Amino acid sequence: MGRAKVFAAAVLGPLVTGYVVVAALFGLVTAMASAAEFSVAGVLRAAGPGWLAAHQVPVTIAGRPLGVLPLLATVGVFALVARAAANATQRLGLRDPGSTVPLIGAVTGAHAVAGLVVALLDNTAGLRVEPLSAFAVPAVVAGVAAAAGAASRSGVAAALREYLDPLAVRGLRAGALGLAGLLAVGALVHTVGLVLASGTTRDLFASNAPGFGSGVGMLLLSLGYLPNAVIGGLAFVAGPGFSIGSFSITAFAFDGGPVPGLPVLAGVPEHHAFWWPVLMLLPAAVGALLGWSLRRGDENPVARLRIVGIAGALVGFGCVVLGTLAGGRLGGGAFDPVSVPVGLLSVAAFGWIAVPGGLVAWFAGPHARPKPEPEPDPGEEPEVEPEIEAELEDLDAELEEIIEESGEDTEDAEDTEDADEDIDEDTEAEPGEPADDEPEADPEDSEEPPPASGKPEEPS
Repeated sequence: MGRAKVFAAAVLGPLVTGYVVVAALFGLVTAMASAAEFSVAGVLRAAGPGWLAAHQVPVTIAGRPLGVLPLLATVGVFALVARAAANATQRLGLRDPGSTVPLIGAVTGAHAVAGLVVALLDNTAGLRVEPLSAFAVPAVVAGVAAAAGAASRSGVAAALREYLDPLAVRGLRAGALGLAGLLAVGALVHTVGLVLASGTTRDLFASNAPGFGSGVGMLLLSLGYLPNAVIGGLAFVAGPGFSIGSFSITAFAFDGGPVPGLPVLAGVPEHHAFWWPVLMLLPAAVGALLGWSLRRGDENPVARLRIVGIAGALVGFGCVVLGTLAGGRLGGGAFDPVSVPVGLLSVAAFGWIAVPGGLVAWFAGPHARPKPEPEPDPGEEPEVEPEIEAELEDLDAELEEIIEESGEDTEDAEDTEDADEDIDEDTEAEPGEPADDEPEADPEDSEEPPPASGKPEEPS
């Protein structure tokens, strides 16, 4: 029973909490606005499309499309779902990544059904939401958030380390750091622009949101669109820029036009300045700092370039996602559409990370040198591979057999040579000396009879 409660809280908790927060904000703004009529039913009914807008679902109000939606609300929804999934994963003891699939699937399905129900109930003449978008977009946002939250507690990171190359893991971490650095640069530029245009900010509040209640509503609206403005600042300093209807701005060009009267856009320039390209040193500095942090990532400079390349690819992909979410349709009038050239932004962001980062990582880090082969120690036998050692043993055995056979032949040959030498010694003996094997002759036997003749020997 306890596990079922934890599971249900993780699935339904973000839905209920998100809807209550949106309804509370709408009720607060309506109650504080002097010209608005507060109605509980109206607030609850308007909270449904607001909940969809927080999930980046485009809506149509009085026939005018609204696709540029506040990213701060989406960040809040993402964090809420991810935290709920992480807590449920820990409390349920889900340590295997595969065991979190039912939880992620349930969260995704619940948000899809809720979005579809809200779209069907609020599909009136004044407010219309496409049912397919209301079904699919919340499911994607919630599914990604739940997967991220469950992954932080279920050992997915450790499992990925076993299958991914260590250089790829370092590259992904560096890419997340580089994307955060570029967003920080965009936030810095936007903040400086707001500070320099503080007078324009006060004028916009005074003219477009008079009164305390309207001012609070305008402030909340500007805060909701603050991440959109930061992404626009990033696109500006990176080079491609952004456009709002006929208004467009880049680091090298400027086309004037009307801009929405939101205080968050008070820092948008009114004319071109020749020094704008200098601002591109900021993203270049981010890439250089990233390369400096990777200068000792590996002894091989080519491996360090690979890490920087992976980081740049992740940054480029992140810019595509952020640039797509930051833009959209805006009422079909003079401010429509709000767009960021995501293709150019992706290429520019990759270049700002890969080029300076690669140069710094290459030259600032160590360069691996070929290690000299160690000289063999006279007292130690060189190591031989097992296959070669077996072949050498076979050759030694064959060589011993050959030596044994040749040894027997050598002994026979030596015996034969000894016998020949004995015979030679016997044949080469001197005439006056008896041979070694022949017995010495008796002198008496050695006398020979006188030679016979025809005449008898005369007596003396």
